[in-house]
Amino acid sequence: MGALGLIGVVLRRTRPHLGRLALAVVGVVLAAALEVLKPWPLKIVIDNVLRGAPLSAAWPASAVRLSAPDLLIAACVGLVTLYAVLGLVNVFNNYVSISIGQRMVNDLRAEMFDHLQRLSLSFHRGRPIGDLMVRITYDTFSVQTIAMNGLFPLLSSSVMLAEMFVVMMRIDAELTIVALAVVPFLAALIATASKPIDRIAAAARIKESRLYTVAHRSLAAIHVVQAFTREAEFYREFVESSSESLGETLRLYTLQTAYAGAVNTLIAIGTAVVIYIGALHTLSGRLTVGDLIVFATYLASLYAPINQMFQTYGMVQGAMAGLRRCLELLEIEPEVKDRAGARALGRARGEVEFAGVVFGYAPDHPVLKGVSFRAGRGETIAIVGPSGAGKTTMASLLVRFYEPQQGVIRIDGHNALDFTLESLRHNVAMVLQPPLVLYDTMRANIALGRPGASQSEIERAAAAARLDPVIARLPAGLDEVVGQGGHSLSEGEAQRVTIARALLRDAPILVMDEPTSALDVETESLVLAAVREAMRGRTTLVIAHRLSTIQNADRILVLRDGEILEQGSFAELLSRGGFFSYLYNLQSWGGAAAG
Repeated sequence: MGALGLIGVVLRRTRPHLGRLALAVVGVVLAAALEVLKPWPLKIVIDNVLRGAPLSAAWPASAVRLSAPDLLIAACVGLVTLYAVLGLVNVFNNYVSISIGQRMVNDLRAEMFDHLQRLSLSFHRGRPIGDLMVRITYDTFSVQTIAMNGLFPLLSSSVMLAEMFVVMMRIDAELTIVALAVVPFLAALIATASKPIDRIAAAARIKESRLYTVAHRSLAAIHVVQAFTREAEFYREFVESSSESLGETLRLYTLQTAYAGAVNTLIAIGTAVVIYIGALHTLSGRLTVGDLIVFATYLASLYAPINQMFQTYGMVQGAMAGLRRCLELLEIEPEVKDRAGARALGRARGEVEFAGVVFGYAPDHPVLKGVSFRAGRGETIAIVGPSGAGKTTMASLLVRFYEPQQGVIRIDGHNALDFTLESLRHNVAMVLQPPLVLYDTMRANIALGRPGASQSEIERAAAAARLDPVIARLPAGLDEVVGQGGHSLSEGEAQRVTIARALLRDAPILVMDEPTSALDVETESLVLAAVREAMRGRTTLVIAHRLSTIQNADRILVLRDGEILEQGSFAELLSRGGFFSYLYNLQSWGGAAAG
């Protein structure tokens, strides 16, 4: 998208803030009027006090009758008052303009964060978190920079230029035209510098994103880095990435500084020419000394907005690169979304059916190859098989983290695609791997399954997951902060938190991805008893590697290479002596685990 298109985007984003924008325009007009008045007290002192020239008839009669000393005092008081009022107006203008910019940043951040949460897992699997964090926290400031350092100064400068032009033309039309002659040269300078600045700004943003990605990747896996003594390697990669980022930023700042220097030089040339011609006009009597000082002051006020407009252009160009990165994310369509006419599911009975489901994360590498099965209401279906067989993929398809490329998944006899995502997922409680505990209180972690749950409901879920001993030893109980940076939990304790979260959800369909993988034998038996109680009356899919934990399942599906190789009860599958029996014997004999 070009510069004009991006400016159009920013203008459209100001619409929710039109009230504040109107206040800002009023402030700009008032500030410009005060700027026009700034030189006049000094002109009065020079022409009417020092030189003794009478005030013109345009002044009120009371002012014309003032003596020289009184006129001097009035001019000085007027000068102080003028600057004081202008200072207050500028404070007001800055507050209003900055508040508009910050609200626009907040709106863009909220929109991007909401959009990112709705993008499918396939998108997030392929995007570094560090890059996304840079776009949300850093690139979003681009909308404020463009509005507050580009559009708002342009508005302010335009108003001031119009008022200055009228007054200066009345003082000396020739000098005014000479003063404005520098503008075409400034425009030519913009045309020359815009593309290099834009290109380097975009490269700097990419390098900055890579730096965040390297840092996040290392710190997120710090236990692995330390375990395999890879600190030096990650350190070198981080330093290299940081140097590249800073080098690109230095190039950008150097070019922007050179651009600013060229603008200042052109303005200095224009000022010198105006002073030279103005002095000649004063010597010839066309202008008074006071007129020349007023004009010179106006010249500084005239060039200040022009300078500001052109000086901030380099900054705005850099911001445009950031805004493009934000818009690039917002233009990505979610792969999984509600279909037109999708309806709310309500509370499902819990019947689940896979009919000829084919799915692959890459189009030419299917993970599931025509999987079909049906789980009746309240049935417990166990899914077993080697790693990569497609077990977790089936659970992900059920809640529409992904959508099947062929076949259909039905809930209560209806295509799952006919229901809204939100209502479908409200009917499924999940215990996923690895167990995720957020940096928050124990209460908030459990209540993630149902934020509106009462204290007693949270306590019952915790008790069912056998978390009571854990909570009892926490200094603040349920209000203790756990997770990264908080109270440390073992893998087994974290797993029980996720189980309590799923139990609190109280959904008719329960999906458990190896719920006891991180538990010791004693705790496993306790949790399984609670889980079996929770599964009563619910349709449950249990993904299992420990085959001994699924003996009570109504049916077991044995997956291999994306296909259901066998299915039946635990006893039936053992008696057949097939692949399930082979896996079970491997575990029973202490061989390598199947998953």
